Amino acid sequence: MKILFTGASSFTGMWFVKELVSAGHEVTAIIRNPYESYSGIRKQRIDQLKPLSRLVFDCSFGSDLFFEVTENEDYWDLFCHHAAEVANYKIPDFNVEEAVRNNTKNIDRLIPLLQKRNCLRILLTGSVFEQGEGTGSDALPAVSAYGLSKTLTSECFKKISQKTGMTLGKFVIPNPFGPYEEERFTYYLMNCWFKGQTAVINTPLYVRDNIPVTLLAKCYRYFTESLFGLSGFQKTNPSWRPESQGEFTKRYAHEMEKRLSIPCSVHLKEQSIFEEPIIRVNTDQIEAKKLGWNEELDWDGIAEYYQRMMNSLV
Repeated sequence: MKILFTGASSFTGMWFVKELVSAGHEVTAIIRNPYESYSGIRKQRIDQLKPLSRLVFDCSFGSDLFFEVTENEDYWDLFCHHAAEVANYKIPDFNVEEAVRNNTKNIDRLIPLLQKRNCLRILLTGSVFEQGEGTGSDALPAVSAYGLSKTLTSECFKKISQKTGMTLGKFVIPNPFGPYEEERFTYYLMNCWFKGQTAVINTPLYVRDNIPVTLLAKCYRYFTESLFGLSGFQKTNPSWRPESQGEFTKRYAHEMEKRLSIPCSVHLKEQSIFEEPIIRVNTDQIEAKKLGWNEELDWDGIAEYYQRMMNSLV
């Protein structure tokens, strides 16, 4: 397939593009800023992709250059819209209106242009923290303003796809982890352990759907390929091993301790604050072996990655 892809410099985006290319697909990835502006982990991701796919820099979704790239090809098989406005996504006053506007910029102009190039399918990335997604311990509200922006973005794409007859796939992401992730939960764990410290977990009772990003990428590629021959709205909510954050942390510690031969101690605090739903997980159980994914090799890869990264910081 010939694929136009947004959001390739993100954690999941990099892995999705790598998986698509490994399966023989041709990917053109638009990158929002100039190459020179990137540093740190995001630059490392871009450097991973440079030998594999065509990267167009300083090109944001809905911009003039984006449309120039789209128009300059005779055809596209699929448009993957993985990019989303995520800057300061955790702050209480995250601007939902602006985020939706950026996520859907010039969509009315894009759809007929894609159709003229024989592209009749769009794959949109969603989040389990959107309103109504997954399953959980409450009425499934949007978790945070960011979750609301993703909900409204999805509704915009659903409306225009129904109006134009485009096939719309939605791939709903739970809680991915793995190499080249931002400095979030699993990075915190590894940073503590390499420093000889105990990792303190403040929210051990939250039940989440932590999934290795390499497995998630295989699910993404499989869903991408399955869209051909289908019509209307299609959706998948891949789920691997829903469990409490406490149980996930202990399992992660066990896998890293036996590979790195360092103490991976954990302290689970008594959770008293519940600012998010206790349970929020995806619904479609993954058959990992059928996708050709090996769990032991994946844990090996995570350990090797953090070994290299932490050693480079010494």
